[in-house]
Amino acid sequence: MPSYLDKLFDLQGQVAVVIGGTGVLGGALCEGLAQAGTFVVVAGRSEERGHARAEAIHELGGEAAFLPVDAADRPSIEALLAAVLERRGQADVLVNCAGVNAATPYLEATDEDWRRVIETNLTSTHLACQTFAKHWVAAGRHGSIVNIGSVTAHLPLSRVFAYSASKAAVVNLTQNVARELARHGIRCNALCPGFFPAEQNRKILDPQRTTQIMSQTPMGRFGRPEELIGALLLLASRSAGSFITGATYYVDGGFTAMRL
Repeated sequence: MPSYLDKLFDLQGQVAVVIGGTGVLGGALCEGLAQAGTFVVVAGRSEERGHARAEAIHELGGEAAFLPVDAADRPSIEALLAAVLERRGQADVLVNCAGVNAATPYLEATDEDWRRVIETNLTSTHLACQTFAKHWVAAGRHGSIVNIGSVTAHLPLSRVFAYSASKAAVVNLTQNVARELARHGIRCNALCPGFFPAEQNRKILDPQRTTQIMSQTPMGRFGRPEELIGALLLLASRSAGSFITGATYYVDGGFTAMRL
């Protein structure tokens, strides 16, 4: 007999699509969803990393498959959804985790830096939310969207102005999508990590920067990718998260609570 917690966070039989699942944080979220009982679609550009992540999930006893996608291209997102429906017949959870950074001072940033960050972090989130939501509404199905934001959506940081702007917009977009889609039984929330070493922030995590970050993080350490999974499962669950929409959850070791 399933335990109370098993029923509360039951994701058995659902299909979760993680766009950006080939990255460090996205990969951890894929593994967490798989261990909670979903079939996970690891979606991204890197076939090598995507297949490796799916294989790692299989070794853990979960189910997963890699599907390629260009997150900032609408036809590619539509093709991804079509492929998921063809293979699995449904899509229940969408996680938007694609992200890049440009570690440049404001006056030195190029137009290309700006476009690349905004398209990857913000435009891709909009395209996926809209594409999956249209399908769910037309099919009369409920769904859960979790957009990956950042503490920089709340507290802008130096040297990552485009990233901060994009993540602030992701949080605002999440609230708008939640408002528009709630009547259709579609929930949309933002999960905002603090400082988790990953591809997009390695260039700015020099010793001086790290010391500054730790001085502003009450828990005094970086986050571990698996520490995002609990919040994700709450937001994805139809039971535990049934009345949560338009919310922003910070998993940051207290960074956003810190003041001098």
